[in-house]
Amino acid sequence: MKLIINGEIKIISGQPDLTSLVNQLCPNPKLVIAELNGQIIKCQNWNNASLKDEDKIELVTFVGGG
Repeated sequence: MKLIINGEIKIISGQPDLTSLVNQLCPNPKLVIAELNGQIIKCQNWNNASLKDEDKIELVTFVGGG
């Protein structure tokens, strides 16, 4: 499956849901905001977010600092 993740084309095997994709790509998923095709998906709904070929996904990680 071809996905566009943060503006880059990535080939992902199988039919992952958003939870498995975030867990695979992000070291600390609890700090991630996920957007699927322009719509923010709440983390409790990631399991229900099926991914399709050529979906556009933005993954943003919060970083603290001072």
